[in-house]
Amino acid sequence: MAMFGNLSDRLAQTLGSLRSKGKLTAADVDGTVREIRRALLDADVALPVVKEFTAHVRERALGDEVNQALNPAQQVVQIVNDELIGILGGQVRPIEFAKQPPTVIMLAGLQGAGKTTLAGKLAKRLVGERHTPILVAADLQRPNAVTQLQVVGEQAGVPVFAPEPGNGVGDPVRVAKDAVRYARDKQHDVVIIDTAGRLGVDAELMKQAANIRRATNPDEVLFVIDAMIGQDAVATAKAFQEGVDFTGVVLSKLDGDARGGAALSVAHVTGRPIMFASTGEGLDELEVFHPDRMASRILDMGDILSLIEQAQAAFDEDEARKVAEKIASDQFTLDDFLTQMQQLRKGGSLKKMLGMLPGMGQMREALDSFDEREIVRTEAIIQSMTPAERQNPKILNGSRRLRIARGSGRTVNDVNELVKRFEQAAKMMKTVARGGVPQVPGMGPMGGIGAGKGKSAAKAKAKAKSQGRARSGNPAKRQQQELEERTATPAAAGFGSAFGAGAKAGQGQPSEDELAQLQKFLGK
Repeated sequence: MAMFGNLSDRLAQTLGSLRSKGKLTAADVDGTVREIRRALLDADVALPVVKEFTAHVRERALGDEVNQALNPAQQVVQIVNDELIGILGGQVRPIEFAKQPPTVIMLAGLQGAGKTTLAGKLAKRLVGERHTPILVAADLQRPNAVTQLQVVGEQAGVPVFAPEPGNGVGDPVRVAKDAVRYARDKQHDVVIIDTAGRLGVDAELMKQAANIRRATNPDEVLFVIDAMIGQDAVATAKAFQEGVDFTGVVLSKLDGDARGGAALSVAHVTGRPIMFASTGEGLDELEVFHPDRMASRILDMGDILSLIEQAQAAFDEDEARKVAEKIASDQFTLDDFLTQMQQLRKGGSLKKMLGMLPGMGQMREALDSFDEREIVRTEAIIQSMTPAERQNPKILNGSRRLRIARGSGRTVNDVNELVKRFEQAAKMMKTVARGGVPQVPGMGPMGGIGAGKGKSAAKAKAKAKSQGRARSGNPAKRQQQELEERTATPAAAGFGSAFGAGAKAGQGQPSEDELAQLQKFLGK
């Protein structure tokens, strides 16, 4: 996930260098503060914000709370986290609804900041909260702006008030006033007004926005700002605050910016809270801005609460209970596996959800290279099976696997790998459901859990030898056996290289007597 990627890496590296020190000197603190200052400036954070932030961190880091702490380095991390929360706004600011409907929400910002898309995202979110919003096409300057809002409204399932065709025709102030009256008559409890923007701040833009505000007296004026405009974010925000004034900020395109300095500058400079963050192009990708959670993401400490909320919204609790019962009773099928994957996709981008886990910043390259379309390919393979094959994968012979591969546009090896992964996953989930500890493939049995018993190990060894001597007459199975034999040697080599400093396969491996002594030592 690109959100605050560079800043997160720099801060994690800077604070990580403190962990090896039992006591921090003034020189250590000054060096850390200097690196934090550079990281913030590189992230396009406004200079006044950087000076104030680093001054507070240095003052607290040299105070008694760090000197008397058992772990000074961890205390400095906590100080940086607290100060980040402070400049991000401190607390969550929800929409304040009018006591007498309709609640009028006016969107303001430069052209291209994402106001029209945000209008659709906000409307869809409000529909989910059981409101009845209506979108208002008051941007009559930009070509086809009215048409775009109508398309977005249709996608969100929300009506659009658009009496004028736009493209330079019509009075936006009259449209906004008529929209509020129309919403009151038709019992819409929220009115979202999409106003015009300009490529830059000018007097005409401010005058029109101010006139709409005076005519409609909105309950909320949301300033939409592109997170990628960098240092110019502060100047633009100040201009809108003086010309129109706004009650809250919405950050758009936060997913596409590896710096994100606007988020750390706007709230602190203007004194207005960041209320929402747009993290993608889809209408569902709008998040309530939580300063504490965002600070944790920046410091690579994860955002578990947001992850839980997304999971709760995507997964059906009753369905999950049924699946758990099936797993415990050994009745978990490929149909259940498919249902679980489809529910996982409902939660949004898998990359974003994985990015919310603590420490994932250190695995950013692997996360960026992860192909989410692999889930779609897996669904295609399962959906190419008959109901009987999904219920009982053991009946999948060579001809059936070949048919499934052709029907899904994949290879026989892909089908074989899916079946193998499903069997391993079902076995692990069954073990966990019964209160045991699963044996992770490639890691061997876990000590003291009853794994790796002599008879089963000998049986598995004999089976492996017999598989090495005999080859199946089925072409698909024979191809799979050859693939397993080819991948078996690199696995052994990888084990040797990890613990034997790059030893070749077969060299530096423990003998059977040494393994027996190790088993005896572990109490098996």
